Amino acid sequence: MSNTVELLYSSIEKLVREIVAVNHAWKVASELFGENSSLSISSRDLKTALQVRLLRNYAPEQVYLVVDTEAEGEKLYSLKLREPIDNHLYAEHLPVRVAQEVLSADEIKKFTKL
Repeated sequence: MSNTVELLYSSIEKLVREIVAVNHAWKVASELFGENSSLSISSRDLKTALQVRLLRNYAPEQVYLVVDTEAEGEKLYSLKLREPIDNHLYAEHLPVRVAQEVLSADEIKKFTKL
C-alpha cells in the first residue's frame, strides 16, 4: 500500500492509537499553556478530525457514538469500540455540540447505536 493510500485509509487500530495519543497531548498542552493556546487548539482540532475519520471509515460496524451519561457539564459522546484496542474500550470523547458542527444529522444518526 502506498503512503498516500495508508494516510487515507488508516487501520482502526492506528486511528485509535493516534486519537488516544493526541488527546493526551491536548490535555498536557492545555495544562502547560492554557486551553486557548495555539498548541492546545491545534491538538483538540486534530483529535476531532481523527475521530471524524474513524467514524466515517468504521462506524457503525466497529465503532459507534453513545451519549456518556456519567459526564458532568457539557454533553459528550463516547466513541465506543465494539472490540477493545490496546485495552481501550473508547476512542475518547467528542462533545455533542462539536459532533453537530462536523457531522451531518444523517451521519450522527447512522453512527449512534440505538
